[in-house]
Amino acid sequence: MRVQWLKSNEIRKMNPKRAGVMALFYPDMDFETRLLLILRKTYNGVHSNQIGFPGGKVEREDTDILATALRETHEEVGVPPDAVEVLKELSEVYIPPSNFMVSPFIGIYQNPLPFEIQEAEVESLVEVYLKDFMDNSNHIQENLTTSYAKSIDVPAYRLNGYTVWGATAMMMSEIKELLEQVL
Repeated sequence: MRVQWLKSNEIRKMNPKRAGVMALFYPDMDFETRLLLILRKTYNGVHSNQIGFPGGKVEREDTDILATALRETHEEVGVPPDAVEVLKELSEVYIPPSNFMVSPFIGIYQNPLPFEIQEAEVESLVEVYLKDFMDNSNHIQENLTTSYAKSIDVPAYRLNGYTVWGATAMMMSEIKELLEQVL
């Protein structure tokens, strides 16, 4: 349904806001590869208390959508933009409840410094082992009630005790498919 909707150009007519996010991979202290997710703060909004990638909406000073993703990643988790090796831009994802078109990127943070969370927006970090992300047993179907549907089965990931669903899960599925091609 989403693919047909994107192809129909109906979304463009809705003039969605733009956002950029970063799927950031990095080595931990034991040299195991991790993927960084964040738990958003609880607030009065549709993405309250959800798991996602660092990132956010375009600001006037951003030169392009990649600059947005890098700036927001720096603001939310303290990763300097010049420390990220950007590997690839992924497929855009439209988020109906908030009317955002999100451009995700894959990046590598080769020599990570300790993360510094932006306490106003980020509740906590969710540092996922690559092996757990790639484990098919963590790819699940979950019955959820969302801001736009009641009791709907959605594809999701169960990682570090959290259910990751919606736009983030769609982006993660594309990443997983790409990694399966090279690993």
